[in-house]
Amino acid sequence: MFTRNLRVFFRRYSQTCTFRTSELSPAQHSENQIGMFYTIDKNLCKQLFGHGGLPKSYMKQTKTFTETTLMVRLPALDIMNCIKNTDFDKPVVRYVLYGEKGSGKSLTMAHLLHYAHEQEFLIVHVPWVSEWLRRVPRHKEMANSPTREGFVDLPLDAAAWLLHFKTQNQTLLKNPDLKISKEYTWSKRESTAEGAPLLELVELGIARVKYACDVIDALVYEIKLLSNNKRCKTFVAIDGFNTFFYPLTRLRTPTKRTVAPEEVSLTTSFLTLTKNDWTNGVVVVTADQLAVPEDHQESYLPKYLLYKKGFEHLDPFVPIEVGRYSEREFLTCASYYRDRLWLRGPSELEDELKFTSACNPYKFMELCAPL
Repeated sequence: MFTRNLRVFFRRYSQTCTFRTSELSPAQHSENQIGMFYTIDKNLCKQLFGHGGLPKSYMKQTKTFTETTLMVRLPALDIMNCIKNTDFDKPVVRYVLYGEKGSGKSLTMAHLLHYAHEQEFLIVHVPWVSEWLRRVPRHKEMANSPTREGFVDLPLDAAAWLLHFKTQNQTLLKNPDLKISKEYTWSKRESTAEGAPLLELVELGIARVKYACDVIDALVYEIKLLSNNKRCKTFVAIDGFNTFFYPLTRLRTPTKRTVAPEEVSLTTSFLTLTKNDWTNGVVVVTADQLAVPEDHQESYLPKYLLYKKGFEHLDPFVPIEVGRYSEREFLTCASYYRDRLWLRGPSELEDELKFTSACNPYKFMELCAPL
C-alpha cells in the first residue's frame, strides 16, 4: 500500500513539474516542449485576440484561470518549421488545418498568430467566417454594393474587421514604407491619395462605414502588391474558411431571396487573398465542421468540407491534421487543470476522464468543469 501511494505521488509530482514551459517565444518552441503550456502576455493577448480569434468557451476558461495559456502541439510546430524553410520568392504556400470538432484547430491558429506577430508578419486574420455568413442577429446590416452590381455589402462587419486588422498590426502600420500605390476615389469629396500610408486607408474604412467593404477590397490589392515588392511579409489566417463554399448563407435580401456566399463582397476579397498568385506570404486556413449546419457534418476531411469549388481554389495545399491529445498531452493537461483547481479528486479519476472524453480536448475541458 505504501509503495503504491509513493508511486502515485511521484507520478503526480513529475506531471506538476513539467506541464509548463518557461520558453514564451513560439519561434523557440520545439518538440521538447510538446504538450507543455506557455503563457501569453496579457497586453499582447488583447492586441492579437481582443476582437476575436479564441473560442468563447476557451475565453471563459482563461477568465477562470486568470491567465491565457496555449499548449505547444505538433501541428503548430510543423507549420512553423515549414515557414522557417519557405522560399518567400515563390508563390505563397497554403496550409489547411483540419480535424474533428473540439480538437484544437482554433488554438493551433492562435499559436501560429503569436508566431507571425513575433516574426513581424503583417497579419490578415479572419476570426470566424460564419459570423459574417451564418450568424444573423437583428442588428446585421446589409446593403447593395454601390461599386459591384449584384453584390451585397456587410458594412458593419467590414468596419469591425478593419478595426481588428488595425489593432493586430498597430506597430507595423506605422512603417513609412507601407504606402498605397494609386489614388482611390470614394465620392465626389472623398478620396485617398496615391502614396498615402496604408493606415490612412484602414482608418477611412473604420470612420466611413459605408465604404468599408470597398476599402477591404483595396486593402487586399495593396497588401498583395506590397508583399510582392518585399515591403512586408504577410500572414493570412482564416478560421472556418469552408463557410465561403457552403452553397447558402443565412443572409436574405428585402425580397426574401437567400444570398449565396459568392454574392457577398467580403467573400470575393478574401478568396482573392487566398490565391497563390502572389509571393512573400503564408496562408493558413481551417476547415471546420462547426462552420456549416449540422446536416453537413458527416466528415471533417477537407475534401468533404471545402466542396469541389473550395478544394480546387486551394489546390495545391498542405493538409495538417489537428488530432486528439496524445498520452503525454492528456496527462499534461490534467496536471494543468489540477493546478488551476479545474480538476479535483483522486488521481484514478484521470483514467476515467481519458476514457469518457476519448482524449478530445474540448470534451475533456467540459467534463472537468463540474468536478
